[in-house]
Amino acid sequence: MTPPRSTIAVPWLWLVLVSAAALLYVLGLGSFYAPTNGDEMVYIHIARMTAESGHWLPLQSEIVDTRNTKPPLLFWQAIAAGNWGHNWSLVALRLPSIAYTFVTTGLLAFFAHRISGQWRTACVAAVLYLLFFSTFRYGRVYLTSAPETFWLALPMLWMLWQPLRNTPPGVQQAPAAPQLGFVAYTLFGMAMGLGAAYKSFALVAPAAAALWCAILVNSMPLRWPVVIRTTLGVTWSTLMGLGIFALWFVLDPDPASVWQEFVVAENAGKMSGGQGYWHAALFGAYPMWTQLLAYPENGGLLFFAVLGFLLLGLPRAFKSQTYVQMTPAMRILLVWLVVWLVIFTIPSQRSARYVIPAMPALAIVMALLWDRIPRVWFWVTAAITVPALVMLARIAWVMGDMEIASRSSNAITLIAVCAGLTGAAVTFFYKSWARTGALVTCLSVYATFGLMVAPLEDARLQYSPQVQSAMRGARIAVPNGFTGQFERFRFVFPDSRLVPYDAEGRNTGALHPELPPGERLQYLLREFDAVVWLQENGADTAPTCVPACRVIGQRWHVKSRHKGGEITLDNLWQPQQWLFRREWLVVGAQKP
Repeated sequence: MTPPRSTIAVPWLWLVLVSAAALLYVLGLGSFYAPTNGDEMVYIHIARMTAESGHWLPLQSEIVDTRNTKPPLLFWQAIAAGNWGHNWSLVALRLPSIAYTFVTTGLLAFFAHRISGQWRTACVAAVLYLLFFSTFRYGRVYLTSAPETFWLALPMLWMLWQPLRNTPPGVQQAPAAPQLGFVAYTLFGMAMGLGAAYKSFALVAPAAAALWCAILVNSMPLRWPVVIRTTLGVTWSTLMGLGIFALWFVLDPDPASVWQEFVVAENAGKMSGGQGYWHAALFGAYPMWTQLLAYPENGGLLFFAVLGFLLLGLPRAFKSQTYVQMTPAMRILLVWLVVWLVIFTIPSQRSARYVIPAMPALAIVMALLWDRIPRVWFWVTAAITVPALVMLARIAWVMGDMEIASRSSNAITLIAVCAGLTGAAVTFFYKSWARTGALVTCLSVYATFGLMVAPLEDARLQYSPQVQSAMRGARIAVPNGFTGQFERFRFVFPDSRLVPYDAEGRNTGALHPELPPGERLQYLLREFDAVVWLQENGADTAPTCVPACRVIGQRWHVKSRHKGGEITLDNLWQPQQWLFRREWLVVGAQKP
């Protein structure tokens, strides 16, 4: 029997959309303005310091209390990718994250196709996963969730494969108790251990719980021998995972510091609270109800699409079915989502980031039920992205006026904006294309942002090679707004001795932030060979120390933190007043 044409036809337009989404991850890979976590530079600093020590362990850091805040596999990955400091660039450090993300995307697309029998569903799953903001933000930069997502997904994907193997795409076998042996549970434990070795031993708990539930839900009706055998097997996997993580204590010359800094301070601290557990859980800074929005929050621009799927799309798809009547694959996917969500409502500190390893399951389920999600949620998605596109277009236009961006660069950025606005129009005026149009709009926002900030990395706007050469071996005071942000200057002045100073006046011990700006700059110039100084007032054309000092280089700085009143409705349309500042490299007038 020949499958329906819709089943075997290759959806070329969807493949183009998948390719465009994948290209977004390469666009601006080495940019300092790529969406990332503020801690990325902290962990790049630890990786660099450890590489310079010439040893894998112990981890090294110049930042107080940040030496053992992540397991070593994260840093070893950077050391290997950066060739022990010989190829130390943001591109090299971030490439492994993209590799993990693309492999995970390929796997979830494969399973979406095998479950549904349709290439379109596979493409939808891939595009959704790549457009989830949690993937875009944490799936391509150095400090990332990509590695643990991949490793912790493997046991669940193996379980997903059981009802699908030996059958053609779109066909599933009847539920049967999986015959798992010692080797399978050992491999599950190794995958859990590698995932935990990137982030935390705590991830073994939801991974093991999800695996245990996935095995049992497809072993109906339950019998005690199956429950006992499954429990013993998953227990062995858990012990194996924890054992791999525990190698850190065996290999590290200073295991006491690992225990105190990582286990006690970094992990156990998230399970305690001075207000009492239930008071904090209901009324504290991280109330339990906020975790219910973890999946929509990870969706980012797709927040309302995910929310609509969870509130209406999923119930609508299964209102005529009981849980037992669901397909084996769907039961595994739902268990994967529910268990991770439930487990991470328990810690006293809750974050949507904790459920990122379950986002592949969300992408597959949403793709399988894509046409069941009401269109209104995609209309809302398009409606909120239009103002974002307009504002990004305005910023790009202003960058052209300020001669930051060239005409050709601006033209490409505005083409991306037009593509997004077209997608929004399609979403509203063509019902059959509403869902696709919303995805195009979201993709255009990401593309517009990447194209907009690209000119800031242009060589003509950076410190010249002559200036960088002149600073070789010099002691340079560099600004440090957020913990570890001074590390970004290592990529600019790799052969200089950098000393961070507090640029926001929060730490009274960081090179006298209590001094007025003019006096502080004079102090720093006396103490150091050069100072990287940020423009305080947009009207200033030079540092206040001129002519007693010399500006030997400058580039643009984009403000990421603003004080109250800096951005108002009156100046919102004038980003040159609140977004851009100059960064000056200053030396004393008498210094060569």
